[in-house]
Amino acid sequence: MGNFERYLSVWVALTIAAGIGLGQVVPGVFGVLSSLEYANVNFPVALLIWAMVWPMMIGVDFATLKDVGDKPKGLIITLVVNWLIKPFTMAALGVLFFRYVFADLIPTSDADGYIAGLILLGAAPCTAMVFVWSQLTRGDPNYTLVQVSVNDAVMVFAFAPIVAVLLGVTDISVPWETLLLSVGLYVVIPLVAGVIARSLLLRHGGEVALERFLARVKPFSVIGLLATVVLLFGFQGRVILADPLVIGLIAVPILIQSYGIFALAYGAAWVWKVPHRIAAPCAMIGTSNFFELAVAVAISLFGLNSGAALATVVGVLVEVPVMLSLVAFANRTRRAFPES
Repeated sequence: MGNFERYLSVWVALTIAAGIGLGQVVPGVFGVLSSLEYANVNFPVALLIWAMVWPMMIGVDFATLKDVGDKPKGLIITLVVNWLIKPFTMAALGVLFFRYVFADLIPTSDADGYIAGLILLGAAPCTAMVFVWSQLTRGDPNYTLVQVSVNDAVMVFAFAPIVAVLLGVTDISVPWETLLLSVGLYVVIPLVAGVIARSLLLRHGGEVALERFLARVKPFSVIGLLATVVLLFGFQGRVILADPLVIGLIAVPILIQSYGIFALAYGAAWVWKVPHRIAAPCAMIGTSNFFELAVAVAISLFGLNSGAALATVVGVLVEVPVMLSLVAFANRTRRAFPES
């Protein structure tokens, strides 16, 4: 790990500050960039995520995908944590903090909205950024792709019923445009581009050419991550500065949920002796969130200026710093897991 990556948390802290500051200095620029979206998927952010995901997709070897089924433990942990535990613990934490712990700090009507937003986050596990976290922990690209694909397939059927039960709402409409566009932009397009690039590199230079190319593009993945942080915090800088107390209160259950879910999944992988290259991405999928889907549903159900929408936005802001801290922890504990 080079010096730049070693101090990645420092650079992220600086980019957070830069994003908030630039959002106030040149709000018009960020206003234009934030308007470049469709179905709550922002295209500048999508482009940067694509740049981060593509190098990992080059590492996907379709010839070995058939062997993923021989190691089902990572998939089992992912599915159990994401769909049988995570949505319900997030709902419980939301009720605990906003009905009891923070009850004297916020109006009851606002509390209900924040709880709803947290539920939407908890029921939407990650699709895109997990490829970045997997790459930073040297995860198995083939296995990560399968984990994300299976997760997305389950999401199509499980998201709406789980949200309906937890919110007590019977008419939950899945925003198919957001779901399909996100999967297309974050998984299908970079995967196809990665397969083409891998094929060309192997054909003209073999494994040596492939490794050299990946070494060259790896820094751009980190640069894309930092640029994404600048945009996300630039878009929401006014919200953060307008009411930092509320942002902090919403962040508390999200932080507890994130670290708790990671500990559960990572601990289960350790007990079950899952190799680190599978265990780390396995834990990251449940910890990270599909925030585009959560934001889209919050806006459609409760409105753009609702507490639910605000809670999902806070989830976006909290995610990158939290996930980077978990990436660092996963890398430090690599030796506690078997290699294969």
